Amino acid sequence: MYLHIEEPSEKISADAVKVWRISNTIGHLSALLITAVLIFCTEKFDWYEWIGIVLYVVGGLLVLSSIYSILIEPLFTQRHWRYKIDEGFVQLKFGKWQVRHTLIPMEKVEYVRTEQGPLMRRYDLFNIEVGTTTSSHVIPAIPSEEAKKLKVQIATFAKIQDKELVEGEKGA
Repeated sequence: MYLHIEEPSEKISADAVKVWRISNTIGHLSALLITAVLIFCTEKFDWYEWIGIVLYVVGGLLVLSSIYSILIEPLFTQRHWRYKIDEGFVQLKFGKWQVRHTLIPMEKVEYVRTEQGPLMRRYDLFNIEVGTTTSSHVIPAIPSEEAKKLKVQIATFAKIQDKELVEGEKGA
């Protein structure tokens, strides 16, 4: 009586690693810069000694965190992200140590949206957001042409009306 569903096999773009590395580098550099300024202020303005010790510990933890977030995490994320779209479900599977396998029934899909930030625009990538009544799920870093096809495919399977087309038909 169990339903057999094939494992998702589609991968996200390899360029996602570059985008995530650049994004994480910007975030960690700004945090390290703020920490460095605070350490300078500790030395310059003769703050309590324990503040300097705490800031050095925070700086060290930030360096370790940046090594993981910039060099290791993007590679693991890209290698272990899978998705599959068919008439019945949108399947998402991701995670290395804690694997999450999400099935979204097409009957529950209410909207499909593509998103693209400045870094993703440079590499011609989109995030696809699939929304239901209670939650939304993101398929990250899909190449532009494939993202457009997937958006239309999900909308077709879920029988979602395109607002722009409907409004255009009413106005004509």
